[in-house]
Amino acid sequence: MENNILLKTDSYKISHHKQYPQGTTTVYAYLESRGGDYPEQVFFGLQYILKKHLVGEVITKEYLEQAIQFWKQHFGYDIVDRDMWEYIIEKYNGHLPIRIKAVPEGIVVPTGNVLMTIENTDPKCSSLTTFLETILLQVWYPITIATNSREIKKVLVNIKLKKRRRKTEKKIFLMLFSYDH
Repeated sequence: MENNILLKTDSYKISHHKQYPQGTTTVYAYLESRGGDYPEQVFFGLQYILKKHLVGEVITKEYLEQAIQFWKQHFGYDIVDRDMWEYIIEKYNGHLPIRIKAVPEGIVVPTGNVLMTIENTDPKCSSLTTFLETILLQVWYPITIATNSREIKKVLVNIKLKKRRRKTEKKIFLMLFSYDH
């Protein structure tokens, strides 16, 4: 069950397929920082999340059956979009028909800019886009750590530069006003 992405979502997202207007074929979503303690963020950690959760055959019949039972127990009725998940298993061998685009890892991005986008690439899988949001939002933890680390480094570098400047100023003062040379 640990690797079953069908269980790694917020419970309300299980019903998204029933909430989209009939005929929805594409859902496009994006991630951005809307603000915080710093005016910029270091984008970091997406590759790890993608490789851990979304690359390869991530949907199997076994995982689907586990999810159907789990969510049925959770809600008290069957709500899983069995048709979409079986379609993904059959047509894509359990690989996800999605496209994710992102800024390069490690880049500093001003607040309010898009960090990554996701969209379904098969019209029969439109609810897949927002279903995966819970997993993809795990990227906030490494972004936060990388951003905080950058800000701490900036403070430490500034302190070091001030000390170096004081040391240099002291040497100049001694050279100018010392009688030893």
